[in-house]
Amino acid sequence: MEGIRRPAVAGTFYPGGTAALTDMVSDLLADASASAQAPPQRAAVRPKAIIVPHAGYIYSGATAARAYARLAAARQVIRRVVLLGPVHRVAVRGLALPGVARFATPLGEVALDTDAIAAIRDLPQVVESAPAHAHEHALEVQLPFLQSVLDDFTLVPLAVGDATPQEVAEVLERLWGGPETLIVISSDLSHFLPYAAAQHIDRATAQHILDLNPVITHEQACGGTPVNGLLLAARRHGLQPRLVAQCNSGDTAGDRQRVVGYASFAFTPEASDAVA
Repeated sequence: MEGIRRPAVAGTFYPGGTAALTDMVSDLLADASASAQAPPQRAAVRPKAIIVPHAGYIYSGATAARAYARLAAARQVIRRVVLLGPVHRVAVRGLALPGVARFATPLGEVALDTDAIAAIRDLPQVVESAPAHAHEHALEVQLPFLQSVLDDFTLVPLAVGDATPQEVAEVLERLWGGPETLIVISSDLSHFLPYAAAQHIDRATAQHILDLNPVITHEQACGGTPVNGLLLAARRHGLQPRLVAQCNSGDTAGDRQRVVGYASFAFTPEASDAVA
């Protein structure tokens, strides 16, 4: 593979300048660490997987940061990130690789994990689609957080289109690895509902996730397919989910007539309280 996937939403979803982006992400992570409600010993438990939102940082950055701040203890341990998110602009059948060697953001470049990619290429649901990645924000907005909380790591970016939860789970099984591998699912919750209605639906969606119940529809979460795939894999591996933060755009930078829901979750290999 050759080539670089250049940032498509720098300057819109997040600051386009290196210094401004560094400062914003640092501030979000610092605020997240300061507001963490988990006891210190639980805060140090490394998540194997997280679910995080993917809107503009002024809307959902604080919610995403609450999950990313939990990776601090694994900064030098995590060496591979398997990143899945839904396609928003280009239809694709299956889970699409980008066909490039690196992803770039204003914070630098991240190399793709060629060995991991080779391990899933034979699966029929794994395809290659540069157009599916070219303007997709769901994966891109996660990278500055990952570049800030981790040291050196490689990336397996998959844009998820028309696929079954079982097909997603099969890919995750191939890439599961050990403590060196982190799984990140990028998904917002409900879209464009009045504030109270969104809260009601998003609470139900969060409960399905906490119950490891893979029945999330695309009306409940735009990343419903990769979320459901993770829930299947999490059940098989005995992971326990924890709701880290939840809000909607009416709580942050939008009006309350048509809101988008956000939540972040951490999945760890130990039993824990549902809310932290």
